[in-house]
Amino acid sequence: MSQLNKFLFNICSFIHFNNQKINLPSNEDIQYSFKDFNYDQIISCVNYFPEAKCGECHIYSYPYTLRHYYYIRNNFPGGLFKCVRQVSLYDEHPFEHEFFIRIQKSFPLMKKLTLYNKKPQNNKQYRKSKEDIEHLSIVEYPYLTNLILCDTHYDYIEEFLLDTKTCLTNGVYLSVNYKSLKKVTRNFKRDVTRINSNKVNRLHVSGEFKITEHLKNYFSHAEISNYYGFI
Repeated sequence: MSQLNKFLFNICSFIHFNNQKINLPSNEDIQYSFKDFNYDQIISCVNYFPEAKCGECHIYSYPYTLRHYYYIRNNFPGGLFKCVRQVSLYDEHPFEHEFFIRIQKSFPLMKKLTLYNKKPQNNKQYRKSKEDIEHLSIVEYPYLTNLILCDTHYDYIEEFLLDTKTCLTNGVYLSVNYKSLKKVTRNFKRDVTRINSNKVNRLHVSGEFKITEHLKNYFSHAEISNYYGFI
């Protein structure tokens, strides 16, 4: 490979375990194995997932040129990924509001976001006073048009619908569980989730539910559908 001038890669490997103990290589071990690689920066992440009973090693060259970055964890090392348009997030630990601030800064041109996390947030933040406003940054997603929140705790639906935390663009496709959506919007009557809800133009709802005037009026600009078709 003496003629190779540039090598771009994205490698993600998993190992499953039951009751046996596994020892994944450390980030230091991984970095040392690339000590003679002089062309790009090498980023590595090592993760253990006890509930899923697996471990993961993710290694990629940076700058990152792919259009997707999947299964980002809380230990995401950051960076700027201008080529990425599709992002997914997964962890067995909660994603707090500060994590979403980092994600937006790293993926400023993100168009599709899928989130998998069953753990409730620990540090839920609300604007109740001027002091709260000073300590809470609103995350703006100017290019996000596809938001998948079906397989997640309802705290993350609230994270994206609260106008004190998130500013969505107009024309968003939102996929979400009905019971969670109803809870977060307080039966489609809550004011602080109304602004972002009005920016949804397609609402895909999972779970059994009956269409109501409250739902129609709350998502007044949205075409509403479930897994069986449009309502």
